Amino acid sequence: MTDFTEKTIRSQSIFKGKIIELCVDEVELPNGKLATRELIKHPGAVAVIAVTDEGKLVLVKQFRKPLERALFEIPAGKLDPGEDPKACALRELKEETGYTCRDIEHVVSFGTSPGFADEVLHIYYTDTLISGERHLDEDEFLDNYEVTLEEALKLMKTEAIFDAKTVFAVQFLQMKQGQSSK
Repeated sequence: MTDFTEKTIRSQSIFKGKIIELCVDEVELPNGKLATRELIKHPGAVAVIAVTDEGKLVLVKQFRKPLERALFEIPAGKLDPGEDPKACALRELKEETGYTCRDIEHVVSFGTSPGFADEVLHIYYTDTLISGERHLDEDEFLDNYEVTLEEALKLMKTEAIFDAKTVFAVQFLQMKQGQSSK
């Protein structure tokens, strides 16, 4: 089997912000040649596929500056240093929606953009919601929605649902619904 490892020769931090760090690495390729890699370091994040007793998907709508528009998304947030992903999922669900839950299960973890970023996203699922009061961060402005699977599919068609984690959530629920109808 071929070894594709790229050995880091030098790494330079170009920018370090509240959430991300941009680094430029010089690497030695498997063939011995040198190349440059631009990397974004990210602490990781969680997202929650939360379904109400009525079978509706819980979404938040918020403005996303990189796209210059508001999107419908599943509740999500950044991991704090050393934070357990499950604990973060429970925290973000409560902060953004007010919901807590009796049970939550890990669905999958994946690299969001491994071509340039080290962010790992951990997705959880719950259908045991308990209503409560939300507690948004001071720089967070969002509205809560509960939509049927059919409504979520329409939001995808109009690109009001446009991010990978929420598209995954809708397809996960389609698959789950298909399995339960057999």
